[in-house]
Amino acid sequence: MLDKTAAPLKGAALIKDEVKRLPDRPGVYRMIGEDAEVLYVGKARSLKKRVLQYAQGRFHTQRIALMVDLTRSMEFITTRTETDALLLEINLIKQLKPRFNVLLRDDKSFPEILIRRDHPAAQLKKHRGAHAIPGDYFGPFASAWAVNRTLNTLQKAFLLRSCTDSVYETRTRPCMLHQIRRCSAPCTGLIGLEDYQGLVDQAEAFLRGKSRAVMAQMGREMEAAAEELEFERAARLRDRIRALASIAQETQVNPETVDEADVFALFAEGGQACVQVFFFRAGQNWGNRAYFPRVDKSDEDPDIMAAFLGQFYEDKPIPKLILVNVAPCDEDLLCEAFAIKSGRKVEISRPQRGEKRQLVEHALTNAREALGRKMAESSAQSKLLAGVCEAFGLEAPPERIEVYDNSHIMGTNAVGGMIVAGPEGFQKNQYRKFNIKGTDITPGDDFGMMKEVLRRRFSRLVKEEAEGEDAVRPDLVLIDGGAGQISAVMEVMADLGVDDIPVVGVAKGPDRDAGLERFFIPGKPYFMLEPKSPVLYYLQRLRDEAHRFAIGTHRTRRTMEMKRNPLDEIDGVGPGRKRALLHAFGSARGVSRASVDDLMKVEGVSQPLAQRIHDFFRKS
Repeated sequence: MLDKTAAPLKGAALIKDEVKRLPDRPGVYRMIGEDAEVLYVGKARSLKKRVLQYAQGRFHTQRIALMVDLTRSMEFITTRTETDALLLEINLIKQLKPRFNVLLRDDKSFPEILIRRDHPAAQLKKHRGAHAIPGDYFGPFASAWAVNRTLNTLQKAFLLRSCTDSVYETRTRPCMLHQIRRCSAPCTGLIGLEDYQGLVDQAEAFLRGKSRAVMAQMGREMEAAAEELEFERAARLRDRIRALASIAQETQVNPETVDEADVFALFAEGGQACVQVFFFRAGQNWGNRAYFPRVDKSDEDPDIMAAFLGQFYEDKPIPKLILVNVAPCDEDLLCEAFAIKSGRKVEISRPQRGEKRQLVEHALTNAREALGRKMAESSAQSKLLAGVCEAFGLEAPPERIEVYDNSHIMGTNAVGGMIVAGPEGFQKNQYRKFNIKGTDITPGDDFGMMKEVLRRRFSRLVKEEAEGEDAVRPDLVLIDGGAGQISAVMEVMADLGVDDIPVVGVAKGPDRDAGLERFFIPGKPYFMLEPKSPVLYYLQRLRDEAHRFAIGTHRTRRTMEMKRNPLDEIDGVGPGRKRALLHAFGSARGVSRASVDDLMKVEGVSQPLAQRIHDFFRKS
């Protein structure tokens, strides 16, 4: 007879019970703790055998023992093959971010260079995200700086357009880029489309690693131009060759034997790890980036490398060759999974000699130095947060500090900005912007704007907590302002029932002098910190970062507002008719001055639409 009063199974006992029903097949398992928190995601060739190891109670580390002890339920997904299980595991880890998995935390997409092929005159541009636009993609580049530098060089060398299609269609004379010899101006017919396509083909060949052939061809053209006494054309070709040569001169490492590869070097110490990644494409170094995955002291290097590689390539293009300083566990399985994703053979290699080994050692040196800097910064950051705790009388050093600021010009395009900082510095993926929407706020009312921002932020927090979601509470809120701002903010916090969160106002000193800031805590007189205190400098940095973010957001919104075209507001005027109108009249102002009869002469504009456009501008 079933005992209904028996306590629910948990930990090793629960796992042992689950094993009875598991198949001897590949799959993915999830260990789940209190409040449905996913503790760990793993894959197995045999679910039954793998999970049985947890049930037997023989653990290699205390961390695994803790994970088993916290387990309250498990979920399983069977797959056709172990490779399918690996791909699913990688996807779930990135999605769920389990506490006990090695986790790639900084996972922004990389910029690429795109030569668009869906227009008669191909466009050269920077691109991020999915490959949805027809064209040729080249990358990844390690940073926006690296791709911008290369784009700048390509414009000098190949004179390809970078303007949007709408700008291209409305040009009646060459733009400034043509004047400074960065574009061949196909928009106005200064170069024929056939000749322009020749420039596009040269740019593509260069980006595919045929730089020497391209430069040699340009050299022959330059000599021919000089012999024909076309010295101006020869000079332009000379400048283009110099621009291409500059890429090789600016790049520190350009390998002779590696055409396309990513180089990974792992260095772990003291429970922290750094993975340095170098990108080589077309025989050129396209930059590097350091990652600091979340690891545990008990994690072995091969396990870290395997987890890192799987998560890294979950949404990125995979090269033919991956060079590593530590061979990942399940190397063959990873190669098979990468081959399925990329549609071609992928090799993971730990080179023992030659130039490839030198590339890996160079990356390892960078990883070691980057981790050293990171650990030194973390130590300093911990001391600063302890100082903040003491200065503001907090119960413990804050793990999450939220700083708020507003930006506007005479009340227009008003925005609020929130930045987040903690033990690992600024957490830019947590930054948020707030477009001020309140219709009852007087333009320029800073108190009203700040109240709206805080109400929206903490209303969402309260809702998430009420629904049992994984809401993130700040340990400290910093507000740009003095007693008046604090009073307005605390009114909102009390109304929402979150006035237990510490709030501090930071007011600029007399004449806005840095170092004379006054700090306001509700219910206490304001105070100042020592002018040369490291904690004061840290708080100034937080305030300045919030100010920078708010101003940048405001400028972006203002620029978008300025770029808005009145034609966008007219019903029946889509992109095609808008382009035709601008091409016919030169600008929105020209359209506004046109008569109904003139408007009807534009292709696609009927009499009713012409009348509607005419009336719209007369009403405005």
